[in-house]
Amino acid sequence: MHPVYITKTSTFLPNEPVHNDEIEQYIGMIGGKPSRAKDIILRNNGIKKRYYALDRQGNVTHTAYEMAVRAIEQLYDEDFNVETLELLAAGTTSQEMIMPSHAAQIHGEMGGKRDMEVVSFAGSCCSGMHALKYAFLSLASGDKKNAVALASERLSAWMRSSYFKKEYDDLQRLKEEPIIAFEKDFLRFMLSDGAGAFRLETKPAKNGLSFKINWIELTSFANTLPTCMYAGADYDASGKLRGWTYFPEDEWTTRTIFAVKQDTKLLGENIVKLGGKFFMEVVDKYSLKVEDVDWFLPHLSSMYFKPRIEKQLAEMNFNIPQERWFLNLPYVGNVAAASAFLMLDELARTKDLKSGQNILFMVPESAHFSYAFVFLTVC
Repeated sequence: MHPVYITKTSTFLPNEPVHNDEIEQYIGMIGGKPSRAKDIILRNNGIKKRYYALDRQGNVTHTAYEMAVRAIEQLYDEDFNVETLELLAAGTTSQEMIMPSHAAQIHGEMGGKRDMEVVSFAGSCCSGMHALKYAFLSLASGDKKNAVALASERLSAWMRSSYFKKEYDDLQRLKEEPIIAFEKDFLRFMLSDGAGAFRLETKPAKNGLSFKINWIELTSFANTLPTCMYAGADYDASGKLRGWTYFPEDEWTTRTIFAVKQDTKLLGENIVKLGGKFFMEVVDKYSLKVEDVDWFLPHLSSMYFKPRIEKQLAEMNFNIPQERWFLNLPYVGNVAAASAFLMLDELARTKDLKSGQNILFMVPESAHFSYAFVFLTVC
């Protein structure tokens, strides 16, 4: 097995940051009225700013694959560019189309004369970590000499008020004060857009920081619990979750089948607990100790979960001191699969990292409860 290093990181965030009081200027108001849930959601999630690939009129300014290309281009230098890249591994929650795949669309947008292997991972927050692991194993096995692993999101595509117009109009005929279900309105104020990318090679960078990938661990608890977050699906009359092709075409809009929905009760009861269970398995496997972790980068969907994770770690006797935590959720937003990439890039740019320091990623995914832990060493 060859050693594998992240030799460069990058971030692309579209347009200017959007503050809390501006959100509905971009994604609109359902039924022309401010959301009743917005203030409660924002108070709990702790997000103050986020980025949208939209202008104030709700027009799309960047696609998910265009943002990915902008991030990739920042990884280029005199020794590495589109003509030398061997593998592109891409993850996303918000693929622009059913086909072609996300990575194929990115490759098409990149241009250049070189053909290359491309592989896509679609799902939710862990899809970026799946892309990273594929790239890591491809280099470690000797199959490739370099790769780019990335994640990009255009989650605002599912958040615009126009998307809910048909359902709202139908509800208005039935109720004096129609309200879009909380599980749909909730995520309109939780998610944002952007892209992050890592360049991987089998030797450290000639100049600047590199991060040796020690291990990447992923698991799924989908066999033990119901689905928690979903899009392009809904529950039928028997209570079974069905994909969009199961429903008549007119229900795609009247029920906003393609909206992102989340069971917040199921989320709150399980996301931290199951993450702790898997983390203990990882700790035992690698004999990991608190003193081994110099920087802890947890992907949080909401600051609501931070004290709960702290409590869980303390109960497991793995209490990571606050000064070793690094997260940027409040001023970057929840960019789903791209969030972990954005955290490492900002950490590398803003902190005085020392050779030999260790970085631990934690990436939970609530869709059907999956988790990723990644352990890096600065070199």
